[in-house]
Amino acid sequence: MNGFVSRTTNRIDRKGRVSVPAAFRQVLSRDGFEGLYCYPSIDMMAVDAGGNALLSEIEKRLSHFEPFTEDHDYLSTAFYGLSDRLTMDAEGRISLTPALIEYAGIAEEVTFVGQGYKFQIWEPSRYLEHEAEARRRVMALRKGGLRPGVASVVGEGSA
Repeated sequence: MNGFVSRTTNRIDRKGRVSVPAAFRQVLSRDGFEGLYCYPSIDMMAVDAGGNALLSEIEKRLSHFEPFTEDHDYLSTAFYGLSDRLTMDAEGRISLTPALIEYAGIAEEVTFVGQGYKFQIWEPSRYLEHEAEARRRVMALRKGGLRPGVASVVGEGSA
């Protein structure tokens, strides 16, 4: 698997460092990214993180907007201007910036959540609320029908 999968909750140590899950570090290593690219999620009260695959996805999405337009500038600010490039120490630990910690409401622990080309870093109780909502929405999608091409992703429409 070349993407980020699963979820792990790790404690922040007294120096403010947290260990990135080993499986996530392996994906970053295969991706050829030195460190970790992070920014406040534009959709959730979490931190989006990843490597080259995440940067490629951002560039692909930004390419749909004309440069020097207001929308392009706002998205560029959200994806690049608010971002941080974090380095990992030899043990695979990072120190989140105060701005990222404040945005996500992080205190003593963080939950790392794989999302394929990226992962998110959550305050654990906020993540549990998000996970419950995700389950509710997926169940509603399965019961209420989906857009064409999406049904097989959540188990319907298969032959």
